[in-house]
Amino acid sequence: MDLQGMLGQAMQMQQRMVEAQQELENTIVTGTAGGGLVSAKVTGTGDLVGLEIKPEAADPEDTETLADLVIAAVRDARAAADRLAADKMGPLAGGGMPDLGNLGNLFG
Repeated sequence: MDLQGMLGQAMQMQQRMVEAQQELENTIVTGTAGGGLVSAKVTGTGDLVGLEIKPEAADPEDTETLADLVIAAVRDARAAADRLAADKMGPLAGGGMPDLGNLGNLFG
């Protein structure tokens, strides 16, 4: 077991995870609802950064529908952000760690 090599691999993986997280923070994805009447923009980490409501979506007599469209657009955007995060972080989180052999037995 090459402890130095495993440490190097772990450090490289940590750096790749930091880079992927930064990329997610700087990426904007959009979700829509009502055929594009409402659109929401979120970062790849899911932070809401923009909301656009077309004038024809704003009916003063039916604010409940508008609220539903906003919620749907934000959920759509968050789902897109989740898919992006899974694509970027999945390969890093799902393994890549070297086999530690019997090292795990050191602590019981």
